[in-house]
Amino acid sequence: MSMPMPDPDRLILTHLLRDAVAAHANRPALRYEGRVWTYAEFNAQVDNAAAMLQSLGAGPGTRIGLCLPNTPYSAIFYYAILTIGGVVVNYNPLYTEAELAKQITDSRTTLMVAPDLAAVYDKLPPLLGQTSLGRLVVCSMAGVLPRLKAVALPFVRKGLLARPVWSASVVPYRPARAYGTPTSASLTGAHLAVLQYTGGTTGVPKAAMLTHANLAVNALQIAAHMPSLRPGQERLMGVLPFFHVFAMTAVLNTGIAIGAELQLHTRFHIDKIMRAIPRDRPTVLHAVPTIYGAIANAAEKNGIDIGSIRVCISGGAPLPEEIRLRFERLTGARLVEGYGLTEAAPLVTCNPPDGLVRPRSVGLPAAWTTIEIRAADPPHAMLPANQRGEICVRGPQVMAGYLDRPEETAASFIDGALRTGDIGYLDDDGYLFITDRIKDIIICGGYNVYPRVIEEALYEHDAVAEAVVVGAPDAYRGETPVAFVTLRAGSTATVPDLAAHLRHALSPIEQPSRIEIRAELPKTAVGKLSRKELRQELLTKSEQAA
Repeated sequence: MSMPMPDPDRLILTHLLRDAVAAHANRPALRYEGRVWTYAEFNAQVDNAAAMLQSLGAGPGTRIGLCLPNTPYSAIFYYAILTIGGVVVNYNPLYTEAELAKQITDSRTTLMVAPDLAAVYDKLPPLLGQTSLGRLVVCSMAGVLPRLKAVALPFVRKGLLARPVWSASVVPYRPARAYGTPTSASLTGAHLAVLQYTGGTTGVPKAAMLTHANLAVNALQIAAHMPSLRPGQERLMGVLPFFHVFAMTAVLNTGIAIGAELQLHTRFHIDKIMRAIPRDRPTVLHAVPTIYGAIANAAEKNGIDIGSIRVCISGGAPLPEEIRLRFERLTGARLVEGYGLTEAAPLVTCNPPDGLVRPRSVGLPAAWTTIEIRAADPPHAMLPANQRGEICVRGPQVMAGYLDRPEETAASFIDGALRTGDIGYLDDDGYLFITDRIKDIIICGGYNVYPRVIEEALYEHDAVAEAVVVGAPDAYRGETPVAFVTLRAGSTATVPDLAAHLRHALSPIEQPSRIEIRAELPKTAVGKLSRKELRQELLTKSEQAA
């Protein structure tokens, strides 16, 4: 693209909100369960939360966790943390207590923001003092609901809410209380903004260090890629959770950058979504293929008008052509596939919503981004168009590195370009096609599932001798984990026994769809357990079934 790149030193995430407030103060910024906040009201809540965090001793460099589903608190505390120069550490609220503890320790999170939902909150107090976590800020769900819903909540949803015991370590955030005026931190684009956990190219979760410039420029890259967006007029439906890097950038940050109304949904519930679309009339939807397929199915089945949607990006997993064409027919919108990774904040390429879409391609490079195709084996020579190799990326959105992992950081770059671990090629017009993955990550409905995490949980069962987890094709989620195990001699453990063990050790998205107990598992020539044969076996069965 010919447009000049902004000065990275001046790219500060909080400036996106500042500029949106200046231009659209009275326009709706957040919509949640029928309640609306204007940009001026949203900004006031950000300042209020920032002042509260400072009153607790948080400031520049403080690692503050967000363990929240999509609610106004997600957006408010995200920008509040950045306002005071803190570092956002995103947590999946579905994580088990053990998974939370590992990430808290690795990131050195000292303060956590969580809702008063029992399913989320109850896992956190046991970690106070047992990890680096020293304080919890608890947000009342009733505090962001319309008055009648807030009053009815404890009665309608019994058992939903936690019962925190307030102390110096567990403190409530009260939106109606005035905490004072915060002191804004002096920042540059190089300052660390977010620790976003990913498996990278090894499958071991680690924190990608994303700076203010990385994330702010990626929001501008997404906006620049969609020239038909109308600043101050769009309504962007937030169905993907903000702790996911795709939603954090494409929905939260980009939405703020264009002054959009963010329509927040705590989780994707198809019946609720299909009531919301004709009522709230969203114009932009960024999601994963499974969500587009579910919406298209429900719209066709029930005759629901979803024609307000104009522009959509699909990411997180390959987009089936059938879903793209059907969704476009129902909406009249352009549904385009993009490609990215956490280490690139995440957008790298995307088909142009206002230009030529190449089927099975993930599109053209984002503004100020260069794609290199290099030989997968040393010496990693540059390859010409239409030759397959490892996809490498250069651009201002590329991470500063992995937290406390200098060797893995160095291994993730080649001559200064980010190695994605994916295999693909560029055609003669610069469109990128992905043909394979080097890494073993299983992508389930847009979420990264790490085989090693599931394998380690299986090995914790006394009966398991060997364990291998691979991804199998899945018509709904794209992929699903399948576990293969051998048992120790004399063991009588069954598949239900292993499944019951995993239910307590893993989050729902990580649960294998199938566990197979075998007499032996395939191994490489040097005796390592091999995924290759098992993956091919599952692929063959899927093709035969189709």
